Amino acid sequence: MASTTHQTTSTERLRPFWRPVDSTTGDPAYSGVLQRDEQAAEDARKMVDTVLAVWHLEQLADDAKLVATELVANASRHARGTVVRMVVTRTARYRVRVAITDKSRALPALQLGDPLAETGRGLRLVDGVSSKWGVIPYNWGKSLWAEVGTA
Repeated sequence: MASTTHQTTSTERLRPFWRPVDSTTGDPAYSGVLQRDEQAAEDARKMVDTVLAVWHLEQLADDAKLVATELVANASRHARGTVVRMVVTRTARYRVRVAITDKSRALPALQLGDPLAETGRGLRLVDGVSSKWGVIPYNWGKSLWAEVGTA
């Protein structure tokens, strides 16, 4: 019997999904795969809303969704491949980390940003609402993360 493979057409879209995972630190976390397209930021915000509701941390939603939106937008704009991975980790009682892993080795940098430009200020926003942020480089890409909330 011949096997069939499913090929995604340009009109089909990967349905976003997320699930609880074991983090390397033992902190509770949810991981999801998002398609790198114009819908990715909305999918990321939905994931953040859902995860924060599970943890009863809705008070962090505005800042966490802003972080997720900006990190996913940067990955959608600059990375390679068709998907990115997003992980939301509860690092303290009232603090979460949002991380986006993509297949671009280009490291982000804070820019001054033209106030009239439509792009270039995302990392400044992340820096403004997060308690800390950083990047973990890999041979094949990077993970950009930011934490919101308090200890």
